[in-house]
Amino acid sequence: MSQQARWSDLAPRVLSGLAMAGIGAGAIWIGGWLFNGLICALGGLMIWEASRMAGARGAVSAGLLAAVALALALLLPGILVLPLLAAAALVGAGQAPRDKGLHVLFALWILLGCYVTAQLRQEAGFGWMVWLVLVVVVSDVAGYFAGRMLGGPKFWPRVSPKKTWSGTLAGWVGAGLVGLLLAESLTAGAGLVAVSMLVGFAGQLGDIAESAIKRRCGVKDSSDLIPGHGGVLDRFDAMLGAAMMVMVLWLLSLMPGLQ
Repeated sequence: MSQQARWSDLAPRVLSGLAMAGIGAGAIWIGGWLFNGLICALGGLMIWEASRMAGARGAVSAGLLAAVALALALLLPGILVLPLLAAAALVGAGQAPRDKGLHVLFALWILLGCYVTAQLRQEAGFGWMVWLVLVVVVSDVAGYFAGRMLGGPKFWPRVSPKKTWSGTLAGWVGAGLVGLLLAESLTAGAGLVAVSMLVGFAGQLGDIAESAIKRRCGVKDSSDLIPGHGGVLDRFDAMLGAAMMVMVLWLLSLMPGLQ
């Protein structure tokens, strides 16, 4: 790959990233119904993309149903959340012509990741939401630049041929630094460094999982909605993976400073 080709996607990637960062930062700061509404909209778009990739009928209807289900899940008692989101995943992804079980699980992963993200902002507060976003963004940026500058052996070439071990390790380091810098303000202690690295790694696995689904479906990007990034899923797959790890650690009372 030539040097010019290697960096050809940087400009649209940066511009799109800045636009998303501005919108996201405003929504995170304000919180409440605005943030929840954004999460529901993103969830609906990601389910639309997932349904299109799977070749399912009624992708638009599936996306709308997912957005409504997420909105209801954020209003209803916790005991009803999983059945509600599972039903939305079944209705949408269940129409895939093949690999129905795989696509139902993928859709449920998307919906749960969105739900946990909204709950983190609502229940834990602004600081923890900033921490999650920074862990994912810093890990991604560190991995992006380290992978392109250092290159080296591929992390999992069969699934994600662009990811290198140098980028993966740089991502872990970046996530750990975020935990180190925010540990005191979040009253989480040194344990947040290890948790941040684990959450950052889960974000990388989320990226890889979506890459595997795309490869299975024979598509390059989930859509072309975001210049330089592909689709919404292509941009938020790492956030979904990270959010799911936060959910597991939170449920097990293993999030330092967050009970």
